[in-house]
Amino acid sequence: HRVCGCCGALRPRYKRLVDNIFPEDPEDGLVKANMEKLTFYALSAPEKLDRIGAYLSERLSRDVARHRYGYVCIAMEALDQLLMACHCQSINLFVESFLKMVRKLLESDKPSLQILGTNSFVKFANIEEDTPSYHRSYDFFVSRFSEMCHSSYEDPDIRTKIRMAGIKGLQGVVRKTVNDELQANIWDPQHMDKIVPSLLFNLQSGERTESRSPSPLQATEKEKESPVELTERCFRELLGRAAYGNIKNAVTPVLMHLDNHSLWEGKTFAVRCFKIIMYSIQSQHSHLVIQQLLGHLDANSKNSATVRAGIVEVLLEAAAIAASGSVGPTVLEVFNTLLRQLRLSVDYELTGCYDGSTNIGTKIIKAHEERQLQEAVIRTIGSFANTLPTYQRSEVMLFIMGKIPVPGVHPALSSKDSGPEGTRMIQVMLLKSLVQVTAGFDTTNMLTALPTSFLEPLLSFSLTEDPEIRLLVLQILLSLIDRHDNAPKFLNVSIISDISVLKLKVDKCSRQDNLFMKKHGQQLYRHIYLGCKEESSGQQHYEALFALLGLLSMELANEEVVVDLIRLALALQDLALSTDEALPVFNRCAIHAVAAAYLNLICQLTTVPAFCQHIHEVIELRQKETPYLLPEDVFIENPKLPSSLEKVEGEVLFLQSKITEVLGGSGYNTDRLATPYVPQYTDEDRLSKRKSIGETISLQGEVESRNTEEITFETLKNAIVDSVGMEEQERERRRQVVEKFQKAPFEEIAAHCGARATLLQSKLNQIFEITIRPPPSPSGTISSGYGQTQSRSVPIYEMKFPDLCVY
Repeated sequence: HRVCGCCGALRPRYKRLVDNIFPEDPEDGLVKANMEKLTFYALSAPEKLDRIGAYLSERLSRDVARHRYGYVCIAMEALDQLLMACHCQSINLFVESFLKMVRKLLESDKPSLQILGTNSFVKFANIEEDTPSYHRSYDFFVSRFSEMCHSSYEDPDIRTKIRMAGIKGLQGVVRKTVNDELQANIWDPQHMDKIVPSLLFNLQSGERTESRSPSPLQATEKEKESPVELTERCFRELLGRAAYGNIKNAVTPVLMHLDNHSLWEGKTFAVRCFKIIMYSIQSQHSHLVIQQLLGHLDANSKNSATVRAGIVEVLLEAAAIAASGSVGPTVLEVFNTLLRQLRLSVDYELTGCYDGSTNIGTKIIKAHEERQLQEAVIRTIGSFANTLPTYQRSEVMLFIMGKIPVPGVHPALSSKDSGPEGTRMIQVMLLKSLVQVTAGFDTTNMLTALPTSFLEPLLSFSLTEDPEIRLLVLQILLSLIDRHDNAPKFLNVSIISDISVLKLKVDKCSRQDNLFMKKHGQQLYRHIYLGCKEESSGQQHYEALFALLGLLSMELANEEVVVDLIRLALALQDLALSTDEALPVFNRCAIHAVAAAYLNLICQLTTVPAFCQHIHEVIELRQKETPYLLPEDVFIENPKLPSSLEKVEGEVLFLQSKITEVLGGSGYNTDRLATPYVPQYTDEDRLSKRKSIGETISLQGEVESRNTEEITFETLKNAIVDSVGMEEQERERRRQVVEKFQKAPFEEIAAHCGARATLLQSKLNQIFEITIRPPPSPSGTISSGYGQTQSRSVPIYEMKFPDLCVY
């Protein structure tokens, strides 16, 4: 290495200083004294720095080629020290030489040189340069470090070291470039498509081999840090530096990686990745990630149910992490996408294929997997709703309600391929979604939270024959009305002698609550009454109906509402006694039990001793003589019921007259109490059997058209009497109308409508002839040549008006 003779003195000083830092034996390491001289010279003559770097680079390249790895390490150490010491403006040219060296080491096949080059690059990455570089490129380093992250070296220890070096190198590239606007944009897809999958690969491979609970010692000592921990730290740092416009480029490779390696189906790794993403990015960017996931879900609409379920599960976790309101400006679009996935899943389940055809080669659809997906979507809808403020949740409730299909009236999300069963399934799914959205819903103003546009369609669903739909409607009503968590205390129907043990929370009824009950109270009573009347109602229905009665008493009851609820309970007792209704024994006993349990509750809430005494006397007598009229014998696994209910009379019944008398003494409205409750029948309620929601609403429209008929004393009398014969005729007439419109040829229906239109037109013409006549003219009339009088048009200013009309 040393040059002898007189030629040595002719060599430039910087070369002599560089040569002197190398010892005779490379194992002795860098000659520190000479290194200090070289550093001092570089600081004194910064213009020579680029030449020093070039010469060191030349020596290093020669040593690498000759396999003198000891001298290679010394050269890199010298470069590192010079780099750390010098921050002059001419550092850029030196850096070029330095990066050339690092590139040379990274291109080597020897793992030790690759790791050496990486460590030097990481040191360089931590240096803040005073002057920017306009032409430096890091493309090679991104590619090479990404390749090292995927190393498949035979020796597992060396493989781990190479991979960790690759991760550190990528971290260095990100640190060096992310904040420098003059550098090549590291967020470009060409770079992100290499960096992100490399990190995910190590995150995933480490997950298979290592425990996820590192000891505190490992967490503090960087040299003992596992590849998984290092990768996660690097990934978090990358995401934490992502600005608004870069989120998409950072997340897209994650989605592609999970697709390419079928990692959605396992869910665990995908969920973990997005937890890291959601916790690492700035919170105001959360909605961007959620939008990308929604778009990816749409893009995978025809993929297997397990893949879609995996994406939905990730969405569920992401929504839970996202801060309140961070779902972003397109709140309804989130729910629209999820509801669309529900509809597609129902179609796939019922048709058995993704495209409506049964071509050979189509994927086999497993119904149970589609069911799991549907449940996951419903849970996710609930999770999203829980992140929203009350006013937005109300909008979402209205939005979902508007999507519930009503065949022939409001198709919305109805299914073309899967027929009526598909439509029913979607109705059930959307109502289940509403159950999730309304869970924990809390509002001070019921009128704004439950507008008519939401409540009326919801209650109309409670009139269907389908027991599952009716039960879901009751659950939704319970969630909406329960504002003090009283609902769980009413779930078991029983006779409680002292309701103080329930620890019920009662607030004074507000003005808004009073207005709400004034507006919607009769509707709610009617639907409770009709719900009890349904033959297909089971134990769960009656328990929910009792809970609804209880909640109305706790949340929305003023004195007038209490009176109406007592009348309703007594009307239910009459319904159970009625022989006109062909109700099974269980239903009759259940209605008696609900009425008894509710009267037991309301008498203790009113705290009128005589009222309580009457109710308790009847209950005690029932316990002795007719226990099957109390909830304890009815709402059990094997109800203890009699074969028939023929002689239920006398003292085992609650008496309206007695209750009116005792409550009248306490200031309650006796006239109202003495009037038996009769549900305000609307035309939709008069239908004894409803095959579907669509039929109910279409018949509603048909009857509304009849309401325009002339009302006479006779029609009023008939309406009051409401004889069985009239009901039969009405039912038959309606059946014929429905059958006609369902089965008659189009031409016949068109002719029928055309005849009605012609009749209407002729009537209108008659009316116009009578009413539209020319006004009397002060100028009089003139005669036509045929003896007819004809009005003459006279300008206003020529008309003669009486004096009194002129001012």
